[in-house]
Amino acid sequence: MTTSRCADVSEAAGEPISATVPTVENWLLVEVRGTWPRDVSELSGLDEPARQAVTAWLESTSVPRLMFIRRPGRRHARQAVFAIRAAEHDIDARRFDLDNLDELADVDLATDGVAVDTQLALVCGHGTRDACCALRGSAVLGALEGVVAEESLWLSSHQGGHRFAANVLVLPSGIGLGRLAPTSARWAVEEVLAGRIPLEHYRGRTAYTARVQAAEHAIRESAGLVAMNDLTLVEDDGIHVRFVDKGGNVHAAVPREIAGPSVPASCGTEPGPQKHVTAQLA
Repeated sequence: MTTSRCADVSEAAGEPISATVPTVENWLLVEVRGTWPRDVSELSGLDEPARQAVTAWLESTSVPRLMFIRRPGRRHARQAVFAIRAAEHDIDARRFDLDNLDELADVDLATDGVAVDTQLALVCGHGTRDACCALRGSAVLGALEGVVAEESLWLSSHQGGHRFAANVLVLPSGIGLGRLAPTSARWAVEEVLAGRIPLEHYRGRTAYTARVQAAEHAIRESAGLVAMNDLTLVEDDGIHVRFVDKGGNVHAAVPREIAGPSVPASCGTEPGPQKHVTAQLA
């Protein structure tokens, strides 16, 4: 087995980071303190009432994803839970502050909670899943203190794509960023908070499929469109992906899947070709 850090190998090989975030419309962020299990979807960090509430939400919600979150220094605060909808045209974020997570059984995750009107910045720091996320994520978290409001900055569990660490996900806009260092993270996250997309670190928007992410990136890069609201998805007909800009102009691209460079998917695994979706303008 290789001992090279997967993020170092991926970056050295020039593996593209575009079109690499998971497609998710609804997020449930649960503050779980202490060490997380390797796979948080097993819910092993939760007691039975909380497990049942989270399972019910996952089963009744469209395109859902659970992540654990935490932040140093909150050991005596009430535990935070966020229910976030991050679809392209339907964005909503609500926060619950609970005395303990068993109270999840007594709230309606679909309608309750306090509305959140700021963006959350989630830095992947899931060390039990991959070492790159722990090493690079911790440094980026520290760099973002003061850039992001304290109550909006969190470490998160696995976001997908260890080899693109450090990864930051901004919600509810659903903007995924990768290959961030402490200095670049400050600038890149500030851009997102100002409504702009730093294309060199842009992995994609979670409301979109990989095909749409690839097309959006190609169009934005070609036309120099960096404002989040510069483009709106029109359709993906299986061949072309079409966006319309603020002037009413339609931009189209044709996505295709290719084999990327041979790199390890995560630390400790053997290198192998990683599938990648790219796009050409139509």
